[in-house]
Amino acid sequence: MKEKVMEGMQRFSKAMFIPVLILPIAGILIALGNLFTNQRLLETVSFLDNPITTGFGSILTGSLVSILGNLGLIFSVGIAVGLATKEKSVAGFTALLGYLVFVNAMNKFMELTGLLTEAEALQGTGQTLVLGVQILDMGVFLGIILGIITAIVHNKFVDTEFKGAFQIYGGSRFVFIVLIPVVVLLAIALTYIWPFFQTGINNLGALINHTGSFGIFLYGMLERLLIPTGLHHLVYTPFLYTSLGGVAEVGGQVFEGARNIYYAEISDPSVTRLSESVIWDARGIAKMFGLIGACLAMYHMAKPENKAKVKAILIPAAFTSFIAGVTEPIEFSFMFVAPLLFVVHAALSGLSMVTLNLLDVRAIGPNGMIDFLLYNLPLGIEKTSWPLYILVGLIFFGIYYVVFRFLISKFNFKTIGREDDGKEAKLYSKKEYKESKAKSKDTVPSQGEPAMASVIVEALGGSDNINTVTNCYTRLRLTLEEPDVVDEATLKTQTGASGVIIKDHNVQVVYGLQVSNVRKAVDNYLGRQVEE
Repeated sequence: MKEKVMEGMQRFSKAMFIPVLILPIAGILIALGNLFTNQRLLETVSFLDNPITTGFGSILTGSLVSILGNLGLIFSVGIAVGLATKEKSVAGFTALLGYLVFVNAMNKFMELTGLLTEAEALQGTGQTLVLGVQILDMGVFLGIILGIITAIVHNKFVDTEFKGAFQIYGGSRFVFIVLIPVVVLLAIALTYIWPFFQTGINNLGALINHTGSFGIFLYGMLERLLIPTGLHHLVYTPFLYTSLGGVAEVGGQVFEGARNIYYAEISDPSVTRLSESVIWDARGIAKMFGLIGACLAMYHMAKPENKAKVKAILIPAAFTSFIAGVTEPIEFSFMFVAPLLFVVHAALSGLSMVTLNLLDVRAIGPNGMIDFLLYNLPLGIEKTSWPLYILVGLIFFGIYYVVFRFLISKFNFKTIGREDDGKEAKLYSKKEYKESKAKSKDTVPSQGEPAMASVIVEALGGSDNINTVTNCYTRLRLTLEEPDVVDEATLKTQTGASGVIIKDHNVQVVYGLQVSNVRKAVDNYLGRQVEE
């Protein structure tokens, strides 16, 4: 049972990546649109103050903010696609149909039972408009529930076929036929059940928010600690996109979740100071500053004869963390050889968020310096206090350096460059670093390069040992028949993997930002459709 539960959570966490990874793109473009309409910038750069650029910024921001009001639909389709085992595009289309059926079924049932409130005064009633239809306010949870249910029905009935005159009702059509009564009954049931969940969610959000610094510390720490399991985004997603991360009215419209509120506030010129809910998305201190200090400490503590190799290994990893917020290559360098360092790193990450909150800093840098510059500088100091963010980052750079150097020396941790003679570094060797650089210049496995894919497949126990292949932002995720046969050394030394995680039958191989090309190469080598 434990294994099945873990496997289910792993599959769900992978499915969540489809909608979660798209949403930051919308946020960046909203910030870009805000840049073209920023009055202070227009006064400084006068040639931008013209109807074309300001109009473009207004259209860009206004159009993308609409995504925030339809997150339920986005998550419903995304999760259904992620959980479907085959014909994923059909599953996504069916999820869209199911979502429309649910919304209108709930609205009609609430109308018939007299449960609808006056549409002019919905705030505080627990009801809202979804696609222009008044129903209970389930937020992103509606999308998650319908996405899961659609995927279950799809996987169970998509292969159902009939003969004779009923042949046209098989396959995906039969999935929708089965889904209709399921969704209608679910809409009726949730009309009575969801208000209890609403109360519980609101109380939990209030409890977390009222615990102040402790709640923020716990959130920041857990978000790091769960990285080895691949489930860390199950911690931050509810805070970013549901009422757990706060509820605020911006421009006459109510938004739930820290990131939704943030996007709405940066696109509203009447907002002079970002709200405190933004702190749930302020995870960049550890990425941009803390882990760089950890890298410097590991370099200084390396054996003299290994320092050249360590420098070549850590500089690209630190640069990627600072610029793009991809931390796993660094974290995997000490996660297993010195678990205490990883726990300390998680605690310091939570502490950095508490510090930002105590100093009333509203700047964010969820995905490194690029995000930091795009999101904060156009808004100005008044809205974000971004210089304080930099100051806190520099302080934590020093804290990480001192703490990591002390602990490495105190406990003689075998961090990179301190391995016993004859043992390889856990992140990259010099050869691996060169391979990693070469990969970034298009030598990453692709559909036209089966050689590297064959090495990966063989290191995973052969094609017969591989049941499923998917990927997230940085990891190749697989389910294997026999995970014990995985050759971790080959994956690291010959394919450039910076980490391998094995949990029951679930295996994750960390490749970083080039993982999509790796996934395509493996799928192509196995003769599988990429979408499957």
